[in-house]
Parts: sequence; C-alpha cells; structure tokens
Amino acid sequence: KKETSKNAIKTMIAQFIEDEEKKKPYTDEALSKLLKLQGVDIARRTVAKYREVLDIPPTSQRKVNQVF
Repeated sequence: KKETSKNAIKTMIAQFIEDEEKKKPYTDEALSKLLKLQGVDIARRTVAKYREVLDIPPTSQRKVNQVF
C-alpha cells in the first residue's frame, strides 16, 4: 500500500476544488470519494481539516448562485 504525503493530498484537494463546478461545489464527503478513486483512502473529517488548513471555505460558502 503506497502512502501519499499530507502535502500531496492537500494539493489534490485544492486542485479538485479549483476544477469544481462553481454552482455545485464538492462537499467534503464528495472530495473524500474523489480521493478514494485516486487511491487515497481518507476520511471526510480529515478532508475537512485539510481544507481548513488550506483556507478553503466550506461548500456553502464556495457556492456561486449567479455571476454578476
């Protein structure tokens, strides 16, 4: 089983969020599932912790309802 560094996981989370659809941002649960597809088994709570460390707001605050 290959270990993925915390920094690599944080980079992946940041990348997923950067590429997400702004009207439907990923939840921490969805990010956890995306990481599992990449072979990184990580709990939703850990995703939330890393997201906070990266200063990325939660889904509700990232959601864009309309473009001004």
